[in-house]
Amino acid sequence: MKSHSSTLLAEVRTFRQNHPDVRYVDLISLDIPGRFYGKRYPVEMLEKVAAGSPLKLPQNAVLLGAQGGLFKIGDYCFHDGDPDANRRLVPGTLKPVSWEAQPLGQMLITSDGTEAPIEFEPREVLAKVLERLHRKGIHPVVAFELEFYLFDKKLNDGLPQFARDPLSDDPDDQPTLHIERLSRFAPVLDDMVQTAQAQGIDITVITAELGPGQFEINFGHLDDGLRAADWAALFCRSTRGVALKHGYRASFMAKPYLQHPGSGMHVHVSLYDAAGNNLLAAHQQQPLRHAVAGCLALLPHCMPIFSPNHNAFRRLGGTVNAATKACWGYEDRDACVRIPESDPRNLRIEHRLASADANPYLVLAAILVGLEHGLDAAQEPIAPLNKDRTSGHDFPLEMLEAVRAMQQQPILREGLGAEFVDVYCENKRQDHLAFQQEINAREYRWYL
Repeated sequence: MKSHSSTLLAEVRTFRQNHPDVRYVDLISLDIPGRFYGKRYPVEMLEKVAAGSPLKLPQNAVLLGAQGGLFKIGDYCFHDGDPDANRRLVPGTLKPVSWEAQPLGQMLITSDGTEAPIEFEPREVLAKVLERLHRKGIHPVVAFELEFYLFDKKLNDGLPQFARDPLSDDPDDQPTLHIERLSRFAPVLDDMVQTAQAQGIDITVITAELGPGQFEINFGHLDDGLRAADWAALFCRSTRGVALKHGYRASFMAKPYLQHPGSGMHVHVSLYDAAGNNLLAAHQQQPLRHAVAGCLALLPHCMPIFSPNHNAFRRLGGTVNAATKACWGYEDRDACVRIPESDPRNLRIEHRLASADANPYLVLAAILVGLEHGLDAAQEPIAPLNKDRTSGHDFPLEMLEAVRAMQQQPILREGLGAEFVDVYCENKRQDHLAFQQEINAREYRWYL
């Protein structure tokens, strides 16, 4: 513990030496809907925390709804006295914030690794899954890919406007899947990459996607699943800030336009043993097929995680590369689970179903539980799309149905934790019901 504290203390002191103009540091953590909450600490107080002083925040901050409010979930929020819970600083995440008007720093905090972790904190849920896999001799290597849209900074009657191309205001004039669009938006994209790299994030590939103002960013592969999810979460935060600085609005919303492709979160996962052998490639790739079968079996029960809000369900089944069934295939982007072409050393799955605004810790945790279940059950998967274009299992396409399917799944309850599943499902149910408590203009047009 003393060594751990001394390492954190050295990190804080080095940061203060390198950034003497920074007076405050945002201590941040991801809640259930995938938004950051936290506190802004004077940097001298952060040094005390790094030295071992307690860091406490309300436990129920993790349970915030999409709009920041609290719902009654069991005995939480309104019958538990709103207790504090210990958090800890995540080493290596203290970085400067360059997109705010004043010099700031930020650092991740978490309850995982504390004396009493919060069972429903997303990072803690993933930490438990990874610990269990490590005990079984399974070591995941993970890489995220995130799609997002750039919009004009100003909304038009609350609706997003296409990002203003420096060469043309006509969205139809933006070249899709074309290197030229990367050049047209180079100033903001370059700043996003440099800012992410300053946060310690390994950015590899940038792609112009099909939608006007839509891009995809790929991250490097990591043998630390928690850190990989940290990168995805931190990238979303910094990208939104950089976009505003350049006069744009960056959004990871799943389906901002009905007529254009939605934005997804693609997760590449390979599994290795302690000696570095790819477990999926053994025995003529039989473990790969078992892992795929497990993913597909649990996928219909994980939809509240992969599609965490009403809008995310709009992304499914009507546009390019968005699956309508739990299916798989080799080199097939219409599949939920794609097997990219690779050598045995790098054999992996690419899970493509989650929306870009899903919680990266929970998405990865759900994928890993599916892979784990598949390896344990050792069953063959359904036919790949390469052999049968109709192959696949149905999955829920509406939130309340999806919540019921998730809450009743025993393997998922055991793999992710029963307390987490119950809390998460009730949070999603309440968020969905709150979303319905507004009559929109279309209802008046149709039914008045």
